[in-house]
Amino acid sequence: MKQIEISPVTRIEGHAKITVQLDDSGNVSDAHFHVMEIRGFEKFLEGAAIEEAPRITPRICGICQTAHHLSSAKSTDAVFGLQPPETAQKLRELMLLGQYIHSHSLHFYFLAAPDLVLGPDADPAERNVVGIIKKDPDLAKMAIKTRKIGQNITSVVGGKPIHPVTAIPGGQSKGITAEERDQLLSETKEAIGLIEAGVEVAKPLFAQYSEVIDVLGPVETYFGGLINNGNLEFYDGPMKIIDKDGNAFAEFGVSDYLDHIQEKVQPWSYLKFPFLKNVGFPDGNYRVGPLARLNLVDAVPTEKAGALFGEFRDNYGIAQNTLLYHYARLIELMYAAERSIELLEDNAIIGTELRDPLKEPLMTIEEAKESSARKRGVGIVEAPRGSLIHDFEVDGAGIIARANLIVATGQNNLSMDIGIRETAKAMIKGEEVGEGLKNRLEMISRAYDPCLSCATHAINGESPLVVDIHDSDGRLIKKHIL
Repeated sequence: MKQIEISPVTRIEGHAKITVQLDDSGNVSDAHFHVMEIRGFEKFLEGAAIEEAPRITPRICGICQTAHHLSSAKSTDAVFGLQPPETAQKLRELMLLGQYIHSHSLHFYFLAAPDLVLGPDADPAERNVVGIIKKDPDLAKMAIKTRKIGQNITSVVGGKPIHPVTAIPGGQSKGITAEERDQLLSETKEAIGLIEAGVEVAKPLFAQYSEVIDVLGPVETYFGGLINNGNLEFYDGPMKIIDKDGNAFAEFGVSDYLDHIQEKVQPWSYLKFPFLKNVGFPDGNYRVGPLARLNLVDAVPTEKAGALFGEFRDNYGIAQNTLLYHYARLIELMYAAERSIELLEDNAIIGTELRDPLKEPLMTIEEAKESSARKRGVGIVEAPRGSLIHDFEVDGAGIIARANLIVATGQNNLSMDIGIRETAKAMIKGEEVGEGLKNRLEMISRAYDPCLSCATHAINGESPLVVDIHDSDGRLIKKHIL
């Protein structure tokens, strides 16, 4: 048995590798996508006050921070039975849209586009963001400007460009002024033109590489995500699951997700493998994120993104091709900008009623220790990479007793693994594997825009972390296995 290893997988957020096992005839016997880092936030959160969760969870990741901030805030609302006022709801949605503009433009132009603009077989020394800048500096500048507009929205609404802080139990800690609204509106209107120009560059590439799209990452799955009366939705709503043909399979309130979603651990990865509980593993494999969201909906309710969605649906129907995640990401990027304009043009966005205050006093910590009272809150938003679930159980003092975080990348984990394995079996014959073929395997995981910092557990429940304690002379005095 021989093994081919691709390490690290490049142009993704976090650390991963791909291994391909060959039999004695040089054929692929197995292949896997390995997530190589551990994040212990589910345990870090235990013992913290629930109102701290929206400030702690954004530290999971510097890319997904707004989605974690808002999922935790929605969970906290649910724990205390609070309903944020209209202005607070709109500000939160706008903050999330800012992350979409930032994240989708970053991923497509800087992480994915080198494979399409420069080609899958390009020299890896050139097949990167520097290569994009050299080949098309105007495209690179446009991407940077689009990303900056998204960051500005997060900064103004969220209080900080990274790790926002303004979503609090029952609403928002601050609003935005009319002047801030006008500035963001001007910038976001500019983003529409920038995104249109990017789409015009990108659309021909999907036709040019149609054969690559057809063969990389083959997998047929269920799809899941939030939905709003058949329309694309990022911030709120029930979760819907469809089968591979687009037929409705399940629809449920966010607090009922455990009736439908179960997680499994496999020995080759630190990232869990969620699946549909009522189907079983692995047949209950489902995907989330841009492609899943477009497959779920009947319409995208803004003008330009709606037109792009119509073309996409006419061309691909209920799309299964993994690389079409990139196309879907561009449609969502346009929607995020258009929806941001809608919110900014609504005078409710500069309202001053920002919070539904706490109605019932909490127990003291001493009282909570004597009580069996527990409250649970679940919050789900559509992060750029897909549905993000935060589930907290707290005691009577509001101290977190249990936390469960199911991240979008985890829900796509099984599909990445299967897609890489099946592509490797189809394409690799013998031990000589060129850079172009290795990159094609990486392109499969890259299409999902995986955020591996969000992985939150250890193999089989056992952490591989070891702490060595040395004295001042460098002698090992204690070895502690965590």
